Amino acid sequence: MKKIFAIAWKDAVIRFASSSELLFFIVLPIIFIFLISGGIPTGDEDNRRLLLVVDQANTTMSQELLSELENSTSVRPNVMSIEEAQEQFDSRQAPAMLIIHAGFDVEAIQNGTAELDFRGQPNDIDSSVAQRGVETAILKVSSVFSAANMALEEAKARGTFELAGDEQAYFNAALETAKALQAQTPERVNVIQGNTPDDFDYDPQANTSAGQMITWVFIPLFGISALFAYERQQGTLRRVLTTPTSKATFLLGTISGQVVMALIQMTLLVLFAILVFKLNWGNPIGLYIVLICACLAAAAIGTTMGTFIKSESQATGLSIMAGMMMAMLGGCMYPLELFPPFMQTVSKIFPTTWAMQGLLDLSLRGAGVVDILPEAGALIGFAVVFFGIGVMRFRYE
Repeated sequence: MKKIFAIAWKDAVIRFASSSELLFFIVLPIIFIFLISGGIPTGDEDNRRLLLVVDQANTTMSQELLSELENSTSVRPNVMSIEEAQEQFDSRQAPAMLIIHAGFDVEAIQNGTAELDFRGQPNDIDSSVAQRGVETAILKVSSVFSAANMALEEAKARGTFELAGDEQAYFNAALETAKALQAQTPERVNVIQGNTPDDFDYDPQANTSAGQMITWVFIPLFGISALFAYERQQGTLRRVLTTPTSKATFLLGTISGQVVMALIQMTLLVLFAILVFKLNWGNPIGLYIVLICACLAAAAIGTTMGTFIKSESQATGLSIMAGMMMAMLGGCMYPLELFPPFMQTVSKIFPTTWAMQGLLDLSLRGAGVVDILPEAGALIGFAVVFFGIGVMRFRYE
């Protein structure tokens, strides 16, 4: 046991000899998880398109238009000066800008001289969405004034007014009535909430946390091949095996040390997701069954790779390439349900697929220990097969 611990400790010292290893061990995985997940969810995000608004009129009419824009489901108006708006628009910080020119009032609308200046970024879908939002708000405001104007013209035709001031008073009253009626307008669209369940559950924080954790842990475990190649190149493997240290002791020390470090790394990433995203990983026993089985499967593949690869540089490059490929095809970057049926079937030959399935079953679908046993069994199967190949092919030179 002392020899196994000594070999594992030696590998840990070599791995963390440079402080930059911490960057790949915990810092970069956390950064990737945080950024790809979209940061910390607050639950009250405004997903409407930003619309820069310059109100040069500052009239009742412009305030009515701004009020409609605030109630819009597609745009989020931000009122500012022309200089600020132009600077942000030119730097493409917003997809659209609306300028309400001076003179935008009731009389201008009645006379047909009211002007608005809408500017959108070219070839930008958000700009088109913002334009539709502005047009909808203008339509709502103008429909109220059109109704008031029609009432005024009808009253004029009947000779209702004796004094000029009576027309304006009548128009203002008609305008308020039209606003009240518009507010009471019933919905023209009936929304029915369907009860059909989704084909799959998707939570960006859960999917990203599990996927990035598997990716960043599998690559170093595949890197066991680089450890073996390094030991052979330096001649230390031959010297170790000439001592009273069996091949089994050396392999067990090397592999167990890497697996323990991988489990420590996974535990830190699990805690990060719990603390930052409030992610519920489900049954803790089931969680660590999946994590341990996944680490053993990855370590077994790394062991087998180490018996075929001759140089450390080749092993490092192949470990990264294999890790990224299995992560991508195993659903660590995109949900497997988005893949074509053929690729979903092919993905089952990768241990990353089974590890992701187990973690998502626990975190999203409330699975228990018994439910994740098929995934754990598949991962153990990978470990048995590849450890068997690796041990049989292991040579010190």
